[in-house]
Amino acid sequence: MQKKPLVVIGFVGAMLDAADGPGRWEKWRPSVALGMYEDLLVSRVDLLVDERKFKKLAGRVSADLASVSPETDVRMHDFHLHDPWDFEEVFGALHDFARAYPFDPEREDYLLHISTGTHVAQICWFLLAEARYFPARLLQTSPPPKQRAGDAGSYAIIDLDLARYDRIAQRFARESADTASFLKSGIATRSAAFNRMIEQIERVAVRSKAPMLLLGPTGAGKSMLARNLFELKQRRHALKGRFVEVNCATLRGDGAGSALFGHVRGAFTGAQNERAGLLKSADGGLLFLDEIGELGLDEQAMLLRAIEDKRFPPLGGDREVSSDFQLLAGTNRDLAVAVAEGRFREDLYARLNLWTFYLPGLKERAEDIEPNLDFELERFARQHGERITFNREARDRYLRFAMSIDATWPGNFRDLGASVTRMATLASQGRITIDVVDEETARLGRLWGGARRGAAAAASDALLDALFGDRLSEIDRFDRVQLAEVLRVCASARTASDAGRTLFQASREKRTSSNDADRLRKYLMRFGLEFAQIHAAARAL
Repeated sequence: MQKKPLVVIGFVGAMLDAADGPGRWEKWRPSVALGMYEDLLVSRVDLLVDERKFKKLAGRVSADLASVSPETDVRMHDFHLHDPWDFEEVFGALHDFARAYPFDPEREDYLLHISTGTHVAQICWFLLAEARYFPARLLQTSPPPKQRAGDAGSYAIIDLDLARYDRIAQRFARESADTASFLKSGIATRSAAFNRMIEQIERVAVRSKAPMLLLGPTGAGKSMLARNLFELKQRRHALKGRFVEVNCATLRGDGAGSALFGHVRGAFTGAQNERAGLLKSADGGLLFLDEIGELGLDEQAMLLRAIEDKRFPPLGGDREVSSDFQLLAGTNRDLAVAVAEGRFREDLYARLNLWTFYLPGLKERAEDIEPNLDFELERFARQHGERITFNREARDRYLRFAMSIDATWPGNFRDLGASVTRMATLASQGRITIDVVDEETARLGRLWGGARRGAAAAASDALLDALFGDRLSEIDRFDRVQLAEVLRVCASARTASDAGRTLFQASREKRTSSNDADRLRKYLMRFGLEFAQIHAAARAL
């Protein structure tokens, strides 16, 4: 297969390429050497040079390259830099050059020659190639041990695609896994969907400073994840400021604006001294606004300005203050609905909605209950200096309850943490027994019972109406009560087998039922229903 033409882009070396007179051929000149490697056939060389300062040098390099490699097309590009050691200027100029350059990777291969130019230029070459502004590999050339005519020295090509380097790729994979584990507080979560989401959050946290929005029910772990994200960014030296957290549900009236944006003396009754505000306190750090859906519309407008301009006026003040913070917001509300109802600003929601992640509740991550149980036991040991364990039978019984349909976990991981704390505190001689588990599950049943029964009854009635409509009056009240419970279990279960195991658990234990899913299917057929149909109707409510 014929290779594509090879193009080298680099600087004319004001020092290294500057030899003059007949003796210049005894010197190693990196730009001229590009045409002297027998196993590196260069089709074109594009050299950047400040022609106002080095026009004569550019002409000599171009002529000498043509003499050693007549088949190589040499093109000079006038490239003026006021200060070649100013990183911002060099990066900006090379970025502009890259955007204007007619790259055609389908037809040409590209190398960036990093042996000439200042160290700042070499760093900029690397960054722009790594970011794919230059679709190129790096070319490093080196002089021979002893300079003499005709010796081009050596060269090395560096490909920044780390996937090509197994050891490096493995190292970064390990570091990524360690980072994901850190974001999960070391919990070995088993939910594939949750683990994929954490991996995405890790990539966004490392690469982006844009606001992030964490959705999910109360107790799903938004606050813990926010703090872990802050510590991760601190490890990567991406933040130098503080972690500032506030629950917006606690902010009301003038106190909300004052707490967030600060105030000047006399801004309102009781404002006897100035106050910096939480946004200013988060300068250079991370601001976590939990329950952001509870903010008033005025505070939302000021927050949007602070996000976009990094400046805002304190209450009662004319002089703006600056604060460069990264915003992380959390809510258990549907902000799209709040926008439609006029309770949340559409422009602020659009600004927050770039990176949105939903943290599912404990009920939605049944497979993660066991590792979180171990995490809570470890946390209890750290806090109380005493390690508590389960008896095997007690652990199995607790997990059966915790993963059952009857365990609603309305407070999610907070409920689980409180439950473990109670059992660990009541454990005798460091062991949680069946008696302790039975007492705890009974307590949870009482705590959740009333609210659960009311919510379950309402949900079952709504589901019956959705599935049967006017035909519901044709079903006997006796059958309707039983059917409502079956529908509740089916709507909560992930599969027909799971629902069957719950509904016919007593029969299974007596070994009088062998195929729970088939038994459930036959029952549903009496009413013209299918499991998938019930799930679809429940999701639509």
